[in-house]
Amino acid sequence: MAKTKKDSNFSSDEKSTSTTKIKVIGIGGGGCSIVSEISTNLKKVDFVAANTDKRALRELSKKTKVFNFGEKITGGFGTGMNFDLGKSSAQDDKERIKSLFKGQDMCILVASLGGGTGSGAVPVFAKIAKDMGLITYGIFTLPFEFEGSRKMDIANEALKEVKSHLNAITVLPNENIFKVIDKKTPLKEALSIINKNFQESLEGLIETIYNPGLINIDFADLKTILGERGKLAYLNTTLFDANKSIDDIIKKATLNPFYSYTINGASSVLFNITGGENLGLKDVSLISEGILNLTGKNSKVIFGISKDTKYKDKVRIMILAVGCESENVLPEVKKEVVSKNVVEESKSEPKRKKESKKVEVEVRRNALETKKAVEEIEREIINKDDQWETPAFLRRNK
Repeated sequence: MAKTKKDSNFSSDEKSTSTTKIKVIGIGGGGCSIVSEISTNLKKVDFVAANTDKRALRELSKKTKVFNFGEKITGGFGTGMNFDLGKSSAQDDKERIKSLFKGQDMCILVASLGGGTGSGAVPVFAKIAKDMGLITYGIFTLPFEFEGSRKMDIANEALKEVKSHLNAITVLPNENIFKVIDKKTPLKEALSIINKNFQESLEGLIETIYNPGLINIDFADLKTILGERGKLAYLNTTLFDANKSIDDIIKKATLNPFYSYTINGASSVLFNITGGENLGLKDVSLISEGILNLTGKNSKVIFGISKDTKYKDKVRIMILAVGCESENVLPEVKKEVVSKNVVEESKSEPKRKKESKKVEVEVRRNALETKKAVEEIEREIINKDDQWETPAFLRRNK
């Protein structure tokens, strides 16, 4: 049953589900397109499309609220592939961005990384939300391989910078779409398939939080799962025929082809099983056991069970796993190894001459030094490449 103020385990820090406010914000051209498409079918949360390009915002779904920022910097046009321009556009409108997050409990930031606006502005939006005390969750797509290494470099720089401001990060490489479609599929159709998968996953999470269940999951549970920072997250909602084998159900729920990683080793897992009146305890037990066998040994696990008449002869599973194990998905700032001359003197032989010994010492950059280093790299890339795409508002002035 849902928690109420009369329950002994209810604390003042736990918001009731009915008052929980979640906002989904698409940032940049790609993020705005995703949010515009999924907002037509999802309720109970607010959707906002944030972009520097006014014209692009006018072409979005009427059900999506639009937010134009950085007009003083870009003149209302796009930023091309200029990461710094996207960042400065957001920084110039910090106070207006704060108004987007006012009164919210959680924000989900969506962006297609690799361009200027989304990649540059996402870290600014995320930091503002974090500083205001919101739970922050980022869902990002990465460029197709045919878009070139330059875009991937920008995407990775954005991930490095935004990571510390988010509780959890989901990364979806666009390239993985070719696991489920033919390469001759039109680009718009392919992107729509990615969006539909994201929509279904997000819908499962939202319904789990807002709808009461036999064993209930609420916003306090979500906060528990998202209690850390910068963790890789797997979000997936899948619907099955009730007569499917348990092994097939577990496999499909935990192996989404759009991901380059699974729930293996996750440190925190929230999952909900929804079915019709015929949902059996034995099936619930076997599905739960199969999911738990893939998580970390000491992982925090919260699960719920719901019954819904619209899922007659169907079973739906929603999984949010945080702290997943995977190499090379979230780029790390490399540790620097420097050489130092250390003078060592033997205490047992005081008269012995001092010896100079060369040893390797690992030095980690602090946050400020890391930020400066990243900014220097960005400037070098932009200055060295004469063919860098010029932002739209500068092209207009040529």
